Amino acid sequence: MVIINVIKSYRDIVAICDSELIGKKFEQGKFQLDVKESFFKGEEIIEEKALKILKDMEKEDATFNIVGKKSISLALKAEIIEEKGIKKIQNIPFALVLI
Repeated sequence: MVIINVIKSYRDIVAICDSELIGKKFEQGKFQLDVKESFFKGEEIIEEKALKILKDMEKEDATFNIVGKKSISLALKAEIIEEKGIKKIQNIPFALVLI
């Protein structure tokens, strides 16, 4: 399952991560990936529902913070990101979409 948090702002922010990564920090060299509960904690949902939310929020020109294999896979299915936009820290994939 994945956790998704939609933060309402002038441009909505969608934070989505694999549920097992919440609250963890990953470091590699000078880079750090901090999956803070205060930012990512939202609703734990099944992947089909998350896919619908991602597609709907893309239409609203939201920005996206995506962390974890399942979440990245959903973002690829929703065509929000491309393979070339995926980075890794300690083998944890992540992507940012800023429109």
